[in-house]
Formats: sequence, structure tokens, C-alpha cells
Amino acid sequence: MSDLNIDMAMARIDGALELIAGVRAGVSGAILGQERVIDLTLATILAGGHGLLVGAPGLAKTRLVEAIGVAMNLDWGRVQFTPDLMPSDIIGAEVLDQASNGARRFRFLKGPIFKSLVMADEINRASPRTQSALLQAMQEGEVTVSGTTYDLPQPFHVLATQNPIEQEGTYPLPEAQLDRFLLQIDVPLPERETERQILLATTGKDQLSAKEALRPGELESLQEFVRIMPVGAKILDAVLDLVRSARPQSTTDPKLADLVAWGPGPRAGQALIKAAKARAFLRGRVSPTLDDVTLVARPALCHRMALTWRARADGLEIASLVDQLVDEALGPQ
Repeated sequence: MSDLNIDMAMARIDGALELIAGVRAGVSGAILGQERVIDLTLATILAGGHGLLVGAPGLAKTRLVEAIGVAMNLDWGRVQFTPDLMPSDIIGAEVLDQASNGARRFRFLKGPIFKSLVMADEINRASPRTQSALLQAMQEGEVTVSGTTYDLPQPFHVLATQNPIEQEGTYPLPEAQLDRFLLQIDVPLPERETERQILLATTGKDQLSAKEALRPGELESLQEFVRIMPVGAKILDAVLDLVRSARPQSTTDPKLADLVAWGPGPRAGQALIKAAKARAFLRGRVSPTLDDVTLVARPALCHRMALTWRARADGLEIASLVDQLVDEALGPQ
């Protein structure tokens, strides 16, 4: 590679890192603490995926989605999922128009899914029929109504929320839909000092606000940068070892079959590599390390696995099992 090409590549890298630093600063202007949650959510967007935010009410999940929409200059919208929500309330529906000459024709009226960033609030409160309305949109980036296919705006991302506490009147997401979320991001309660800062910042005259950091088209450029990041053979083999060790059919540990009812599919490996690359980029690096894979393992695997009833009865948690598999496949980090 000539010196000129090297200089151009370095300039592109520096520009991309400067842009993502601006995005982080823009989001942090509205969210105090929760650095890990912010990083994982940004990594989800940079990797071109969808995220499931799981946390109790009042932990700024909606505010985080809004802040990301503002910082990344995305047209965003919120859909509150309820038991009576219908698929047409999300996708849209055909309405009958009548012209002045009496002619009638159907016109498609777009629903809130036609946004670049969609917040599906409390997604498990809607019926499976309504939840399934998101499947085609999240996977193919399009929706089909009355035999006609409509492309969704690009980029297109869904950030859904779920309350892990109150489960009465909810519908658990089916495995096929969970698999379409690149990461499941647990949103914890804030530390004491962070909560103190939140109280001071949100009960006074001045309010926290996100700042726009990207111009139209720049997010796609950053996503392309993440896609072309190289992945070393050591990282690829580590991801394969980890994913295959979590499947009862391919693991070398005979005890795993008594613990895992079903393991992660190929999308899990894709999610691990994409998220590790995006996480490395957020840290100012242009190639992922084993540490990046370790830190995204729980969000990428926990919602793609299920424990047997015996393992649950013994008090085993899926997160603990994933940590154990990570230590065995990647080594202690």
C-alpha cells in the first residue's frame, strides 16, 4: 500500500472515530451513568441490528432511545404496545379514497413502523399476532400488506423495551422473534452517586438534553466502517468455540445436555462478531479483541438459549451458565 493510500485510510479512521466520539457525547448529555447500557445500545445500532432493553420502569429507557435518535439524527417514533394493539396499528393499512369524479381506489396509509428508529415500548404486552408484525420488518427491512411489499427507510432499527418485573397480562416473545434482536441489554438500577446526580439534574430548572452529532448519511458511513473491520482468525475460532459449546448437540461437555434445552443458532455467532466489532470501534480500535467478545457474550447469548426444567429447579441462571461457557471457551479475561 502506498503512503498516499495509508494516509487516506488513517484520515478516514480518524474521522470515523471523531464522529462516534461526538455521538457518545451527544447521548451522554441526556443520560447520566449507564455507560455500559449506552455502549451496548450504540453498538447495536452501529452493527446494523435491533436491541431489546430489559429493565424496571423509570430507568430512562425511553429517554435513551430518544437521545440516540437525536444524537444520530434519526427520524424516530414510539409505539406503546398494549393487548388491544393490532398489526395495522404498527404497519399501516389500506384506506378507500374516493375522487371527485366518483372513482375509488385503495391507498396505503403508512404506520409508525416507517421510521428510521422505532421504539417498541413494553413489546411483550401485545398479542403474538401483533408481535409477529415486526418479524418481517426486523429481518428484511420491508413489510407486505395485501400482497404489496413496501420498503422501510434505511437505516432501520427497532429498540424494544420489556419490564422483567410485572408479567401478568403479558405474552412472552417467541424464540424466532428474540433471535432477531442482536442484543438483549439489561438496564440495572443506578449506583448511589449516579442516582444523586440524577436527582440534582432532573429536579431543578435546567434539564438534560441530547445533542445532534451526525449529519444525514453519516450513520450509514459509520455502519459501513464497522462492517469492513477485519476479524482475526483467533477471534473467529473463539466465537465458534463459544457458540458451539452452548449447544447440546455439538458441545464436548456431556453435562450440558442436562442443563440446556436449546442452544444458540448461527445468528448468535453473527451477533457476537458484529457486536464485538462495534464495541471495539466505540473504544477507538479498528479490530475486535477477545475482551470485546467476552463483554458482549451475555447480551448476545442469554436470549438465544433456554435452560431445562431441571436446571431451573436447581437454581441455575442462564447468565451464570454463559459466563462459565465464556471462561471455558475464551479463557478468563
